[in-house]
Amino acid sequence: MAEGLSLNARIRTQKGKAASRRMRRLENSVPAIVYGGSGEPLMLSLSGNELVKISKEETFYSQILDLNIDGKAEKAVVRDIQRDPANGRMQHLDFLRIVADQAITVNVPLHFLNEESCVGVKMEGGTFTRNLVEVEISCLPENLPQSIEVDMAEVHTGSSIHLSDLPLPEGVSIVALSYGEDRDIPVASVVTRRGGSDLEEEQLSAESEDAGTESDESDSEAE
Repeated sequence: MAEGLSLNARIRTQKGKAASRRMRRLENSVPAIVYGGSGEPLMLSLSGNELVKISKEETFYSQILDLNIDGKAEKAVVRDIQRDPANGRMQHLDFLRIVADQAITVNVPLHFLNEESCVGVKMEGGTFTRNLVEVEISCLPENLPQSIEVDMAEVHTGSSIHLSDLPLPEGVSIVALSYGEDRDIPVASVVTRRGGSDLEEEQLSAESEDAGTESDESDSEAE
């Protein structure tokens, strides 16, 4: 489990959409809530500047955070983010408290290895295609991985790596697979390049040039 990032928060008492708008506009703050575990839900206020900075970290969205709420630390994960559809800015966040002996469900990023050097791309002229950039997993907090690696080195053209092919740390399971084999979707594929390989394109181009030269010579003879 990766070391959690730290985020400061304050208890907020004002409720409602109007109060939230004032927070965002006048205080550069973002409303949030933390719930779950044995504690009561708490309405929070987050610093907009601090949130922008920490959200640039990939692990912010998938790892355990240390929420410092008015000086009291709580461990939590991001459960939901509401964004402004016009500019993508965070409007509200939901955090889920972490309980050591209770499994959590989190989306973790996929890190792809050997994209350009895989057999299907380097030797067979295929094109690498990502179907997913993250995957939903379930595990105890202590087993939460930073990411899951997808090694494309031996993938041939026309082949895919599916969810069931992913190497998972001990104690980690993929949520989709618990619903049946039909949910075992491709994570990444190597597909045949449209219009054929580069070699085929070069051959066709050369043939086209030769045909054009022959046509010019025939026209000259006719004249």
